[in-house]
Amino acid sequence: MSHAAVPGVDAVFENGWIYTGLEDGPRLAGLAIGGGRILSCDPEEIARLAPRAAQRIDLDGRLLLPGFQDAHAHPVIAGTELLGCDLSGCADAEAALAAIKAYAEANPEREWIIGAGWSMDAFPGGTPTRGLLDAIVPDRPVLLENRDHHSAWANTRAFAAAGIDAGTPDPPDGRFEREADGTPAGTMHDGAMFLFEAVRATPSDEDAYAGLLEAQRRMLALGVTAWQDAAIGSLMGRPDTLPIYLRALAAGTLHARVRGAQWWDRTAGLSQLAGLIERRDAVAALHPPERFSLGTVKIMVDGVAESRTAAMHGHYRDAAGASTGSTGLAFFPPAQLAEFVTAIDASGMQLHFHALGDRAVTDALDALERALRTNGKQHLRHHLAHLETVAPADLARFAELGATANLQPLWAAHDAQLDELVIPFLPAGVEATLYPFAALASAGAALAAGSDWPVSSPDPVQAIHVAVNRRRPASAAPPLGEAQALTVTQAVNAYTSGSARVNHLDTVTGQLRPGAFADIAILDRNLFAIDAAELHTAVVDETWIAGQRVYSRSGD
Repeated sequence: MSHAAVPGVDAVFENGWIYTGLEDGPRLAGLAIGGGRILSCDPEEIARLAPRAAQRIDLDGRLLLPGFQDAHAHPVIAGTELLGCDLSGCADAEAALAAIKAYAEANPEREWIIGAGWSMDAFPGGTPTRGLLDAIVPDRPVLLENRDHHSAWANTRAFAAAGIDAGTPDPPDGRFEREADGTPAGTMHDGAMFLFEAVRATPSDEDAYAGLLEAQRRMLALGVTAWQDAAIGSLMGRPDTLPIYLRALAAGTLHARVRGAQWWDRTAGLSQLAGLIERRDAVAALHPPERFSLGTVKIMVDGVAESRTAAMHGHYRDAAGASTGSTGLAFFPPAQLAEFVTAIDASGMQLHFHALGDRAVTDALDALERALRTNGKQHLRHHLAHLETVAPADLARFAELGATANLQPLWAAHDAQLDELVIPFLPAGVEATLYPFAALASAGAALAAGSDWPVSSPDPVQAIHVAVNRRRPASAAPPLGEAQALTVTQAVNAYTSGSARVNHLDTVTGQLRPGAFADIAILDRNLFAIDAAELHTAVVDETWIAGQRVYSRSGD
């Protein structure tokens, strides 16, 4: 005898492991959803509803958990790069050069060859030369950002087009690698990249829109149901990403929930804040915050350690291990940063900091401390991303100031780039405390997690594996600072409820409780029950947003 579907009960998931995020681990149970929301996780209620629900879905021992949320990603940039000269899959210099040559030959109509994704460890010293590009593309400018997007590689035509030569000084927030006579050698870092903005080709709106949809397709397949876009605006020669999101919202093609972090132009001063507030309020008048919002400002405090532009308390070392006298680059004087942060906090906007070196972390926390003294508690959930090094004295300040540690777990493992271009040059004694996840957690810091895609993969399962093991799957390298490993529960929570909190979505997502949106991921195995070394083998079978299946590995 069949039962009519109970109005409002759209589906019941049963016979699986359910991780609600409200307990230490999953339990063998079920979940009922209806009207886009969670109705119940109670076993007795599930048993009552199951025979009469519109769908009964047998989990068959799989794991159902809150949808993952990425607290720091660049999906429009990532998707656009995938559709262009994408070097992210190139294992060495030879492969990268072959890919560039093939792309240039396949696209003779493009006036510039633009791309990204090359790895610094593929080239001596991490700095490829213009001559390598001149040999394969002599007739057009070439400009290629590296995988972390803090360095770029150009050919001679590109430097000429931008009017950059031996007499061009390094900008205050970046530098050029140079030949003996001062001529740019081919690689530049951070602010030096911006000197191409006036002449470089930019992706079209159609390219950017296609890129967003491709990025969303990939993230949904990884169980990601929401993200914080860490750079909404026009930057580094790219068009403003806000119209791209608004177009997707209007067309009904944006399924994920998005919080946008508006880019803070470090040359524009405090006068830009009024425009950011205006954009925030205009979006709020059109879209509910659980769909799309612009309530965050992204400030890049420093660069990256590979190019010695991360701001450190100690001195970088040279190849012989001697002090260079350099402590990297802080993009703002501390007093100016505090002024900006205090004003942004007073406006009700969340702060999202890029802070990689320990001095940058200190400067960001000092700025938040001044904002707290001036404005009082705003409960805006400010967060600091990357945190490659954190001074011991700053660990407890995260909790004291209400700041969240936004982790990029995939970086917390030995690889050629870290071992060859970072660790030998950092101040002595910091290797054991790189990416101090456990120390931050022990000091009471709230944790969120993200990928920084396209810098690294947007796959939360792979990131959870590294957060717990502190090394990559199949790697023969030892763990990177094993004492800084997280538990599976800590890592999963950072990628679900922790990121939902910084995305200001925690009242409606991030945990499975009645009334919350039915944003869920179904994995083919129970992360909490398998050996830590096997975490990376888990695969997302299905992703649901607001009670609608938006991805199925089976294709159903």
